Amino acid sequence: MNILFTSAGRRNYLVQYFKKTIGDSGTIHVANSTPYSTAMKYGDQTVITPLISDKKYIPFLLEYCLQHQIDILIPLFDMDLPVLSKNKKRFEKIGVTVIVASEEVIRICNDKWESFKFLQWNGFRTPLTFLSIEEAKQAIWKGVIRFPVILKPRWGAGSLSVYEAENEEEMELFYDKIKRKVHSRKVLDALLHNEDNCVIIQQKLNGQEYGLDIINDLHGNHQTTIVKIKHAMRSGETDFAETVDEPRLEYAGMRLGRTLGHIANLDVDAFILEGVPYILEMNGRFGGGYPFSHIAGTNLPEAIVRWVKGERIKESLLKGKVGVLGYKEILIQEETDQASILITNLGSGEKQ
Repeated sequence: MNILFTSAGRRNYLVQYFKKTIGDSGTIHVANSTPYSTAMKYGDQTVITPLISDKKYIPFLLEYCLQHQIDILIPLFDMDLPVLSKNKKRFEKIGVTVIVASEEVIRICNDKWESFKFLQWNGFRTPLTFLSIEEAKQAIWKGVIRFPVILKPRWGAGSLSVYEAENEEEMELFYDKIKRKVHSRKVLDALLHNEDNCVIIQQKLNGQEYGLDIINDLHGNHQTTIVKIKHAMRSGETDFAETVDEPRLEYAGMRLGRTLGHIANLDVDAFILEGVPYILEMNGRFGGGYPFSHIAGTNLPEAIVRWVKGERIKESLLKGKVGVLGYKEILIQEETDQASILITNLGSGEKQ
């Protein structure tokens, strides 16, 4: 069993999880468009790829998969997902299973405006969202929402270019600033269908924030939802979290998994506001919060490997303990002078 991670970045923990899963029965390959990726330090083999936006990107990966007899390809970056989803059948023809959902699912997840429409249409609570300053102003004047509001790129990752506006002047300033930044990001060139509507203005929620790992099998059937309360964030990623028993969000996760029909992991940001669950954002991949589910006992890497082999899994494989608290710790690797992320388990209340 040979596994290739693309756009691996800092996901060294995922490389190690899968390496432990396959043991000596295969090799882990780690790919990135730059050598400055901490995850590459942990692969059995590494390779530098063309940029995702480069026409040579998919042919390069296909050739690499053939040459190294890759069985599973796992993308770890939002902008990688639509490209690989579109070409998924080309990989299947050479015997490679790409762990990515359909083009439609990825389009909904990567486009925050499409996410908003999907969630509203399917009866999920979500922050009110607007595509223009004029629409947002009208909603504020009518008392539908109020300041502060959140502005962010319609297509984006992490917390890049996310601002909170306290008044109309700030809202207009941040809107123009984000728009300029989005247009300067070359990796998005192929993904921007409407450059005039590339910023969203969103109602701010003042509730408790949670992270969900909504796990489906490789046919889109919901398996489980792991809920974590977020105690601290850094650069858009969960830094300190605890697995919790929260039936309202577990039910929302089950509904969302069944409605969307993604495969493997759906990384979701959610809130509970006045006792009501709200879905904020969806990422159709392993997210930065997955390690907190993993250290609690959920083993999605092993489930993926078994599913690809056509094996059944035990229900316990995807069930984690409640009350497990963990944090991410940055370590400096002397030989490369690069930062590495360590996931530490602080213990469990074992409230299963």
